[in-house]
Parts: sequence; C-alpha cells; structure tokens
Amino acid sequence: MNSGKMQDFLKGKTILVTGATGFLAKVFIEKILRIQPEIQKLYLLLRASNTDLAAHRLQNEVFEIDLFRILRGELGEDFNSFISKKVVAIAGNVAIENFGIEDEKIFEEIDVLIHSAASTKFDERFDISMGVNTKGALHALDFAKNCKKLKAFVHISTAYVCGDGNYEDGFVREKAFEMGESLKGISKLDIHNEMNLLDKKIAELQAMNADSNTMKFALKDYGMERANLHGWPNTYVFTKAMGEMLLMHHKENVSLIIIRPTVVTGTIKDPFPGWIEGLRTIDSVIYKIGQGKLKYFPGDPKTIIDA
Repeated sequence: MNSGKMQDFLKGKTILVTGATGFLAKVFIEKILRIQPEIQKLYLLLRASNTDLAAHRLQNEVFEIDLFRILRGELGEDFNSFISKKVVAIAGNVAIENFGIEDEKIFEEIDVLIHSAASTKFDERFDISMGVNTKGALHALDFAKNCKKLKAFVHISTAYVCGDGNYEDGFVREKAFEMGESLKGISKLDIHNEMNLLDKKIAELQAMNADSNTMKFALKDYGMERANLHGWPNTYVFTKAMGEMLLMHHKENVSLIIIRPTVVTGTIKDPFPGWIEGLRTIDSVIYKIGQGKLKYFPGDPKTIIDA
C-alpha cells in the first residue's frame, strides 16, 4: 500500500469497509487515511441498531485508540474535522441482506468494498459462524453486485481454510475452492444441506425447551462436529471455507479478490512497530516466553512460518 500506484488508485474513491472495529480493519482504515487523505469517502459498517450508536462505537473503539497516534500527530487540531469529513459510520449487520441498509443511494457511490467482518472464535456457535462467515460473505457479494461503479470486492478470509496439509512450492496452496469441495475428499460438501441441518438442529433444541446455555454449547459442539466431518479443524475455518465457495460460485462479473492472512500479531512497521490489541493467537505464547514462564514449546521443525 506504500506504492504510488495504490495511492493513485485510491485517490477520489469511495470505500465501504465491513467489520470496522476488527483488528485488521482498524489497521487498514488507519493506513488508508494516512497514505491517501484524498479519498472521497470511507463508509464504515458497524453492528449497531442505529447510526448514533454506530458513530459512538466508531469513536470509542477505533479513532480514540493508540493506533491513530501518528495520524493525530500529523493533523493536530484538524484530526476530528478531517475524520468527520472523510468517514461515515453506518449501522448494519452482515448477517442480513443488504446489511440492513435501507438508503439505496449508497449503491451509487461505492468504488471498493472491503469485507472484513467475521466471527473469528474457533468454537463459536454454528448458527452465529454460519450467519456471519458463510451467509455474510454472500450478502457482501450481493451488496457488491448492486454497486453501480464497483472496481473491486475484497474479501478477507484466512489461510487456514486450506488446512489440509497440502503445499505447493513450499507454500500453503492458494487455489480457489470449488463448490462442494471437502478437505477429506470422501464426500461432497453441500452448503445448503448444512444450512438445513443446522435449522433442524435448532428446531430440535427448541422442541426440547433447551435453555440458552444448553443451546449455546449444543450448537458449539455441532459446529465442530460438522467441521471435522468434512476435514476442517474447527467451525471458524469451516464456515470461512464455505463462504469462499459461495463467492467463487456466484461472483459472476464482480472483480473479486480473496486475501488469506495467517496468524495476526503486532504491527512490524506501520504506523509504528509493536501495536497490538489484547493477546491474540500466538501472542500468549510469546508473552509467557517473555515472562520466563514458558521454557519449552513442542513443534514440528518442518512447519512453515511466515517471516
């Protein structure tokens, strides 16, 4: 994103970002505003019941955090006015059609859609993961198709959707999923059948008058069961894989880009080294090593690790 070509491309563009309070989205938002202040508009979708609550979340969970320290320093007293001019908070939910947005004028403005919203818990309830990671991907694609001047639709996935141990030239394979592909290769994955089975499971639990706690853990277990059946280690990567399948199958003429990040830790350089928000993924291991509490960590010496 430091290249002149990318900066030129972004100039004057209107961008919609889903999952705006997520870790990766925050880093993206900060860099866009810092390297190309001449974007036209940055629409940020946040899960909220109304615009005021969305704007409140955006202010507290995004623009007031330390990540924006450099941009604040560069703009000084003009920071807040710059943000109010360039950024618009939108209340919505990727789990519903059109994200719940009723103002169709937005379809006339969007040049780029960055779909970063996701449920990232490995063992999340199957219905929640399915709604956000699988159905949400299709809702984002349908939204993109309605954008009159869309240049690109960028979907943030995860490298671990291809967790079958297959490597190409020393790297985890990057080939796109085909509809119905299963990592085990012994049975076809029918996404609509998975949705129907999930609905039946929920109906069964409701018929049993299961309380909320029982419902939660039953649907967590069910998600892991269905993921393992088709070769995925957890509900998160399983539902993200199904989301990719739907995108590839239904994209038609949309310029689709799928980005598969691996383990996310702190910033290495931009906007400054070492920014992190909480302990994520492998951070807890690094933290314990730093404290001297973790002396050994077993692993496969042939494991490929990003540099």
